[in-house]
Amino acid sequence: MEDYLQGCRAALQESRPLHVVLGNEACDLDSMVSALALAFYLAKVSTRLSDAALEEAVVEVLDHRPIEQKHCPPCHVSVELVGSCATLVTERILQGAPEILDRQTAALLHGTIILDCVNMDLKIGKATLKDSKYVEKLEALFPDLPKRNDIFDSLQKAKFDVSGLTTEQMLRKDQKTICRQGIKVAISAIYMDLEAFLQRSDLLADLHAFCQAHSYDVLVAMTIFFNTDNEPVRQLAIFCPHGALRMTICGVLESSSSPSLKLTPAPSTHPHLQAYLQGNTQVSRKKLLPLLQEALSVYFDSMKIPSGQPETGVASREQVDKELDRASNSLIPGLSQDEEDPPLPPTPMNSLVDECPLDQGLPKLSAEAVFEKCSQISLSQSTTASLSKK
Repeated sequence: MEDYLQGCRAALQESRPLHVVLGNEACDLDSMVSALALAFYLAKVSTRLSDAALEEAVVEVLDHRPIEQKHCPPCHVSVELVGSCATLVTERILQGAPEILDRQTAALLHGTIILDCVNMDLKIGKATLKDSKYVEKLEALFPDLPKRNDIFDSLQKAKFDVSGLTTEQMLRKDQKTICRQGIKVAISAIYMDLEAFLQRSDLLADLHAFCQAHSYDVLVAMTIFFNTDNEPVRQLAIFCPHGALRMTICGVLESSSSPSLKLTPAPSTHPHLQAYLQGNTQVSRKKLLPLLQEALSVYFDSMKIPSGQPETGVASREQVDKELDRASNSLIPGLSQDEEDPPLPPTPMNSLVDECPLDQGLPKLSAEAVFEKCSQISLSQSTTASLSKK
């Protein structure tokens, strides 16, 4: 592995064709180690490298979560619902070229699976039989790997260390985003007690600034920490200046039965913010995403165009803005949907590294332009369908 890593720098300096393996932009431990180990494996067994433009060079997707896109990418897709993507990478290596697996790579994979599967605790419900199988295989091949409890405690401590981070850095450290008809929802994992998070100085101003800077209409924070018995504790906070939208999201989450979050309202003095204690700790952020999608559907169903008016495939951004303005008179100060969106932020720094490889930022992209294009496509499809019926 060490020789491979040193060779990567040399490959970049020589400007030769590259085989790129990309992990999740949040750069969490599983994404980072899975991408690193899979690239190491492919470098050892591949006979040729990809020489096409990067945007068209994807030849395979390996993931441990369902593909969210409506249409799968035009390449081989391997998706298996396990606790850690590192499990699937370990399986690929051991089945394809077990002789290349060294102790350094094994330690990376071993620690990542244990962390993702919460020390293989079956009561937590994250570890699958396959996760357990490949942890045991790695331990059999390398008996001197650290004990599970030791590696879990060490990685867990590093993961939950948010000392020195600003509120924005905490929100971006482990964040996902969903968008529907112009409404953007950020879902952030916060590794501390909700009460302590809500007591941060200037929190409300920081939340307003975060949503304004990145054009988020809703911010959902799922806090998680472990109590003295090493049991997980989850809590939720929904921040949204638009009253109708916030009430819809809270209503869907409170009434959900599949899964049931078992929410208990928690005290909060902050306007536009609803806090909850989450009784069902097995509902992780990944399981929360479909409920948020459902909440957006319920919200837009309540905004359907009155009878007698022509329908289009997608509500315009102007319609959405007008409804949000009517729903709440207390919008984020200074937030204007007509203003040009700021450049997309760079990938957030991971708490375990000193710097981010994308410190120079990402290309400028206008969300309004993307939304307008999608609306045009939808309208064109609706018109074509109407003509075909005639």
